[in-house]
Amino acid sequence: MADATGKTPKEQQHPQWSSDRQVVNQLLAGDPIDFNLAELARMMVRYRGFPGGRDIQADLEKTLKRWKLTEDALYEKTREIHAREPIYTVRSNKKEDWD
Repeated sequence: MADATGKTPKEQQHPQWSSDRQVVNQLLAGDPIDFNLAELARMMVRYRGFPGGRDIQADLEKTLKRWKLTEDALYEKTREIHAREPIYTVRSNKKEDWD
């Protein structure tokens, strides 16, 4: 995909690709339960516009289609989930990747 200058950015490997690949593999095999929906949304945000991780981006799209969701519907559902209950717990003083 070309950037604003018309050039295609160099492919990069995301620094968390290895652990993200495991999460995405679980999503591909899983069902749209609350935790998986939150994880799918988190991965979609992380890889949106990232110049690489095409395999992960493609598998995230496959998961959306398999679960019969649009990206907008996914985000709406996850906003409801996060408003209702904490989906993630912090196990240490390490910041979450959205902080």
